[in-house]
Amino acid sequence: MVIKTIVADDQAIVRTGFINLLATQDDIEVVGEAEDGVQAVRVAAEQRPDLALLDIRMPHKNGIEAAREITRASGGATKALMLTTFGLDEYVYDALAAGASGFLLKDTTFPELLHAVRVVAEGNALLAPELTKRLIAQFVKQRSAPAPVRTVEELTGREVEVLLHIAQGLSNAEISARLTITDHTVKTHINRLFTKMGLRDRAQAVILAYELGLVVPQGRRPTPPART
Repeated sequence: MVIKTIVADDQAIVRTGFINLLATQDDIEVVGEAEDGVQAVRVAAEQRPDLALLDIRMPHKNGIEAAREITRASGGATKALMLTTFGLDEYVYDALAAGASGFLLKDTTFPELLHAVRVVAEGNALLAPELTKRLIAQFVKQRSAPAPVRTVEELTGREVEVLLHIAQGLSNAEISARLTITDHTVKTHINRLFTKMGLRDRAQAVILAYELGLVVPQGRRPTPPART
């Protein structure tokens, strides 16, 4: 499978750099580029890519707005992978809520970039560990939106364990090994978890884990899993 990708960044040298790096891979094809969010939305509509690599801070329409429009217009077929810096931390939660499936820091290495493109294109979530641990906990805690109506009591003990491991960034195979269950069983728990809680992908699962208090900033104890 060839991953059709578009790259959007208002800095030409950065955009060209990413395009040239991705073009070295046989399984990745860059089918379009954009210098702002408006162009990104238009190019995505024309090319129908599997993945859109978007800088958060762009003129005319920022990466968050572009991600929301691109993922919505494609029905989720186009995944959004965001590029950010620590100076733009406050946008991480909103971008996830807008439909972004992954986050990378702008100083990411080439192998990390390729891994992220492939993981996100497959429909999984990928968050740079620094962002997952430091930012999501901070901004979910501070967010002023009403508390979610979903509760941990809706989940079985095993589903809570799976949710916790997803929030820690573990893959299905790693969860399988950690819980000593088959990969098929892990997928079954994840499907049931997503259905019960109305989740689209692992990025939303990470947010949910923080919103439910299962994962909290250091210094506080998480809510213990419910017993079945």
